[in-house]
Amino acid sequence: MQRLAVRSLQARLACLQCPPSYWQRPKLFSTAAPPNPSQISSRKRVVTVVVAFLGGLSFYFVLPDPSRAAPTYQQKPLSARHFTPATVIANEDSGPDTKLLRISVKPEILARSDPNGFKAAWSVFIKDDDIQVERPYTPLYGIDEHGHMLFWIKKYPRGEVGRWLHTKVPGDKIELRGPLTTWGWKEDTWDEVIMISGGTGITPFVQLFHSVISNLSVSPSTQFRLLHSSKNPEELPPSSLLKPILRFSKENPDRLKTNLFVDTSDQASPDYDLSVTRINEEAVKKNLGIYRQPLSWWKTFFNRSEPEPLPKRRLFLVCGPEPMVAAVAGPYGRNMSQGQVGGVLGKLGYTTSEVYKL
Repeated sequence: MQRLAVRSLQARLACLQCPPSYWQRPKLFSTAAPPNPSQISSRKRVVTVVVAFLGGLSFYFVLPDPSRAAPTYQQKPLSARHFTPATVIANEDSGPDTKLLRISVKPEILARSDPNGFKAAWSVFIKDDDIQVERPYTPLYGIDEHGHMLFWIKKYPRGEVGRWLHTKVPGDKIELRGPLTTWGWKEDTWDEVIMISGGTGITPFVQLFHSVISNLSVSPSTQFRLLHSSKNPEELPPSSLLKPILRFSKENPDRLKTNLFVDTSDQASPDYDLSVTRINEEAVKKNLGIYRQPLSWWKTFFNRSEPEPLPKRRLFLVCGPEPMVAAVAGPYGRNMSQGQVGGVLGKLGYTTSEVYKL
């Protein structure tokens, strides 16, 4: 009994030596200095910034894209606000990692759709149903009376939708929403329109060719020029797309001039006249005739200079892979906005009113 009493007394003494827990400590006997108001304000600002940052991350990664949540309607007119089912008609190889995909929507759906939405240049968003991701694609010839659309699709290593579309076979269903205006054509607005494209970036210009350029009655005084670049001759657009443009260009040089570029080529192409170079400053100057022609000896002797030509209302349209667009016209801005003009065109002095990145 004595041993138990001694042990009990020792335990009580030990407890008295232990510091009280946080919730047991009386506030009145706290010896801590009161917090500095400036420290409190600083802590609040830090907490606010952290909360806002985490909220932004959750919004970007957790909350769904509104376009992904757009409903699907079977019979409503085509619209950018909802998805419409379409049927794959054909999906044929057209080159390294590219296919010509033909799809159709029901003619009765097309008949109820607003025709003003199908003015060049326009596109649609196609959704990968497996992972609910969408990407924009341009119908090469627009849409016909049967609701048919043709796309030139490239399969990129990290392109989810492109890889998914390459697997489609006739009879498969896909969903699209649109039309959406890519760039609005305006008659009698420009004296010269220069289209610079790389890879499948030529698709809006193919659409523009068939709807505007080939129609000589539309803005007859406007001149067009196409500068297109591919990695090699094998990756040029399929002949069914390219040859009509080249033929028209040859027959109507005052309306359209076309120049093809490739990064590399082992031998001359039997079908096309190719320039083995990228679309750099030298190529742009040469094709636009920016180089000054030397004066003849007698004009130099008498100090007679040629009159300066009147400035042209010139517009550059640039479309292609992002590195190519950045090299030619400067990178896109935030959220794929136009951003500042840089690259080759910026160096040549062109401004945002003269350059548009598709």
